[in-house]
Amino acid sequence: MQDKPVPLTPDGLRRLQEELEHLVSQRRPEIAQRIKHAKEFGDLSENAEYEDAKNEQGFVEGRILTLEQMIRNASLIAAATADGSVRLGSTVTVQDEFGTSSYTIVGPAEADAASGRISLESPVGKALIGREPGEEVEVETPGGARRVRILELA
Repeated sequence: MQDKPVPLTPDGLRRLQEELEHLVSQRRPEIAQRIKHAKEFGDLSENAEYEDAKNEQGFVEGRILTLEQMIRNASLIAAATADGSVRLGSTVTVQDEFGTSSYTIVGPAEADAASGRISLESPVGKALIGREPGEEVEVETPGGARRVRILELA
């Protein structure tokens, strides 16, 4: 990951900080204890418990480095302004052939489609940025093109 700004909402930054704190204060010591315990079994070349703990340690340490860099490069997204157009941080209600949905436009680091937080780099996010309520936009998704009408902006 390069040292480029990471757009985050205040809530997204808080969640990343909480994850980092959990990994550093809880997961890291737990894994260190597992490694210590596995070493007591002797021969490390055929010790599956040791190998598993070392792999998990590598994953956790990598995630810690990633989170630290994301937090260090965080660029907080201000609450959406009243200029009337969709922007980073906006919550937008849209309607398409599948019904009505609400999305909050966020940076890629905190996107979670299942909870209605879509990345500004996603097909829907890209199509909505800069648009206003009442507009219809064509969205190119992996499942094909679809039309989306912007109903409301918060």
